[in-house]
Amino acid sequence: MYETDEEVYSRFLNGEDREALGELLERYGASLTLFLRGYVDSIEDAEDLMMDSFVAIAMKKEWTAKGSSFKTWLFAIGRKLALKHNRKKRRTAASLDQWNTGRTEPGEAASEGYQYPETELLKQEQNQQLYRAMENLHAEYREVLFLLYFEQMTYEEAGVIMRKNKKQMYHLAERGKQALRQELARMGFDYGPD
Repeated sequence: MYETDEEVYSRFLNGEDREALGELLERYGASLTLFLRGYVDSIEDAEDLMMDSFVAIAMKKEWTAKGSSFKTWLFAIGRKLALKHNRKKRRTAASLDQWNTGRTEPGEAASEGYQYPETELLKQEQNQQLYRAMENLHAEYREVLFLLYFEQMTYEEAGVIMRKNKKQMYHLAERGKQALRQELARMGFDYGPD
């Protein structure tokens, strides 16, 4: 039986299982690091911030984001730490081109069916092209598209992380998609009519 994130975190909080936090780290460590990589200079900084995020939830000892999922709460904490880190360093968001560092290969986590090498190669090339196109987008557009499409969050969940309401997220996502289409067209890719 699969335990929800909230059940696992509750086990940790209640002192029932000290390894429970490790389970959550396994579930979200890589994706949180990839998300944070969009804010900082290096993958090492992103990994440090990911660990700091888990330390923060371990130290809080209470669920402070009632009404949101554990993942949303964790990503919001990570984002806050990354912004604080950047204020200290006075820098802007890093390019998405380098987000690919440390990423699992497409299909690696998929357990169903055989993936043909040609299919995997095509997916990798498409992802690289997409990352290059997203690199040129406004930081908020990159962030909203990453959360909605790569992390498959809802508008509400992404809004909690970005501190925006659902309507703002919807408009930001629409503008982000339009900017991405224009950037892909500029790069010579045609994805049909809007």
